[in-house]
Amino acid sequence: MNSDDRAPRILGVAFLLQAFTLLVSGLILEVALIVPDDISETMIRIANHAWLLRANVFGEMITAAGVIFLGAVLFLTLRRQSEIMALVGLGFYILEATLLAASRISALSLLRISQEYSTVGHPIGLQAIGNMTLASMNSGYQLLMLPFCLGAILFYYLFYKSAIIPRALSLWGLTAVSLALIATVSALAGHELSFAVYLPYLPFEFVVGVWILFMGRRPFVPGLHEDTGAEVPKLRGLRDTESKIIC
Repeated sequence: MNSDDRAPRILGVAFLLQAFTLLVSGLILEVALIVPDDISETMIRIANHAWLLRANVFGEMITAAGVIFLGAVLFLTLRRQSEIMALVGLGFYILEATLLAASRISALSLLRISQEYSTVGHPIGLQAIGNMTLASMNSGYQLLMLPFCLGAILFYYLFYKSAIIPRALSLWGLTAVSLALIATVSALAGHELSFAVYLPYLPFEFVVGVWILFMGRRPFVPGLHEDTGAEVPKLRGLRDTESKIIC
């Protein structure tokens, strides 16, 4: 396998790793442990399945590392379009990963509180503390969405300019993440929007990761520009990525 084959695989794997770890860790927390509007049952579940919450924390640490890895690969791939924009995008992704890692402190605190809650007979006072800790976790997720959305908008705009992926995919990403940004800013301002606003983005990273992984070799062969029909040169960004990370 030559470098032209390996380079798109790196970017595709980075997208899929990020999407998969986020999905798995989120399902562990939301489906297996969190009971909506019932902090008592939530704390009992957490106390009885402590290993699941620890698995969630471990998964989120992998997700945070994956965010930084994806941001670095995107920077190396897209910096030829605009190094400043790509660098700012990477900075936002690093901030997102930092906030994600920091939010896991609240998760570990909730585990200790939940274990104490189950041991001493479900006191009301610990319910209130557990509820505040869970709210802190949720607020942390909302906060980290802000740098993610800003960084993704920059990267997907550079994707659109580069034509490394079909522009229809770039526009999908830009539109979906812009909606997510509106919902995030609204939530931080105290006005929760429906989760449906985030739904258009949920499959995007899987789709673009699979496309790059299996179809991404096409940009390395000179062809016709999708809009103008003019011949475009080989895109060297992904080869740069390969040489920086693998070699």
